[in-house]
Amino acid sequence: AQLVESGGGLVQAGGSLRIACAASDGTFSINAMGWFRQAAGKEREFVAVISWSGGTTNYADSVKGRFTISRDNVKNTVYLQMNNLKPVDTGIYYCASGYVFDLVVAGNPDSWGQGTQVTVSS
Repeated sequence: AQLVESGGGLVQAGGSLRIACAASDGTFSINAMGWFRQAAGKEREFVAVISWSGGTTNYADSVKGRFTISRDNVKNTVYLQMNNLKPVDTGIYYCASGYVFDLVVAGNPDSWGQGTQVTVSS
């Protein structure tokens, strides 16, 4: 699948941002979708994942209660609503797609997007 992220930008601490990832092929509605992020000089880390139906979601402890992942299987798009943003949330956010939910969580999806930059200023 070709994945294209959008919606990144600069926001002040405490603010909100919603990023999106659009998939271009017909596998979107049967794939788990995830979000990962990578800060400068650090490894890419898991942020959130949603099952193909939207019925199951998992979040990294660092974002629980602040971030919400959702999906629209008609628009072939997955979203990440980020509230109460902190400077430590700064990084490149990558979309991931995969048929096996646990592999997406593990950072081994079928496809990756190119990423969108999110910068949170203090």
